[in-house]
Amino acid sequence: MKRSIFATIILLISFSTFAQKQNKDAVDSDANPFLKVFPRAEITTPWMMPAHFGMPKWQELEGVPAGDTVYDDVTMISIDYLTDEDILRSYLPHPYELEGPPVVTVAYSMNRDISWLAGGNYNIIAVSARATYKGQKDTVSGNYQLVLWENLATPILTGRELQGLPKIYGEIDDHRTFNGTWKTALSNNGITMMEMEAKGLTKMTPDALNSFSVKHSQMNALGWKYIPNETASAPILSYGTVFPISFRYREVWTATGSLEWYPKKWEELPTQAHIVNGLHALPIKEILSCTVSKLSLTLHGSKVRRLD
Repeated sequence: MKRSIFATIILLISFSTFAQKQNKDAVDSDANPFLKVFPRAEITTPWMMPAHFGMPKWQELEGVPAGDTVYDDVTMISIDYLTDEDILRSYLPHPYELEGPPVVTVAYSMNRDISWLAGGNYNIIAVSARATYKGQKDTVSGNYQLVLWENLATPILTGRELQGLPKIYGEIDDHRTFNGTWKTALSNNGITMMEMEAKGLTKMTPDALNSFSVKHSQMNALGWKYIPNETASAPILSYGTVFPISFRYREVWTATGSLEWYPKKWEELPTQAHIVNGLHALPIKEILSCTVSKLSLTLHGSKVRRLD
């Protein structure tokens, strides 16, 4: 009996040693690098799901830092409006704080000739507010992104997984111009969520364009990278991010702008009604400015980072 127990113990120890060796060999194996569990400091190669295929081979432009990408042909309609400070503040996660008066910016952009998409294109409706991140180490100002609708899955996935920006899908009309009025609309499943227009365009003089370009040449897109656990009951990741962007304006017009959010029932937009209704709850007290722009921009992916 004692011999049997002793033999069993020896067998278990031998099996444990074998299992540990097999596990070490698997972890150290270069054949399956996506199966390794890396400490944060050791990560040097970028990955995205599905990780076992590795990363796409982004085309790098000559003279552009690796990770940066150029949107060479952009048409933008941007409207700033004054809203309720208490409601707007409630949408900012700690330690973000509003910077200046409670102003919401809604910017439509039709993006063409995009380098990382090999000349591809998509449209964006971005909703943001001026804010400052006041953390333990970082103090960074910029436009906190409340939500970005895009009509292409690829930039939605990269923006959410890499940059921590709150991107979701939307049907975004290419802008239309008729009798001096520029219009676009945002919808989902054919249900209109927002309409915006600009009319009475006045082209900026060269001096005014130069001043505008200098003032608006750089912008920090501020985000909050939030990845929940499998039951959506708590976050796995939850922290602020910053994504620098630079702009090169070719032509800019001032205009009279108008914008309207359309509240929805849950049955109409099961996954987005709460977002649209939240934005509708921000009253448009006063339209402060409206511009229409022709420009190019660079997303400085090489400088995206976590805020601490």
